[in-house]
Amino acid sequence: MGHPVMFDEGDAALQRIREIALAFPGAAERVSHGRPNFFTTKTFCYYGGSERGDHVGARHDRAILIRPDPADEPALRQDPRFWEPAYLWPAGWLGVDLPVSDRDDSGWTEVAELIDASYRVTAPKTLVRELDERTSPAG
Repeated sequence: MGHPVMFDEGDAALQRIREIALAFPGAAERVSHGRPNFFTTKTFCYYGGSERGDHVGARHDRAILIRPDPADEPALRQDPRFWEPAYLWPAGWLGVDLPVSDRDDSGWTEVAELIDASYRVTAPKTLVRELDERTSPAG
């Protein structure tokens, strides 16, 4: 028996995460442990999760789990908006709830930047180069 589905296919925030995540070279989506996750050869973003420790079971359904850039990780860990996700925290993953408003452009810009950083940490170098070529002024 598989895990129960823990997301709503019609969730507007999930649709926005899909638009961001699936725009990366080689990115695909699958459902794992009842939640959408986005990957190349490794997962770079989960949609939804729960906190570790005393909060296990406290679901964050409108959140992303990401692997931060190692240079940014200490600062993110000091930011009270970020939390350690159950099971994934030992591997350096962090969770953050999504902006309350789908119209919060600055919040969604940050979400896109966090997903970009996570992609760069987990994706093969060839795909990161392809991303850089796409986004460079000469590309």
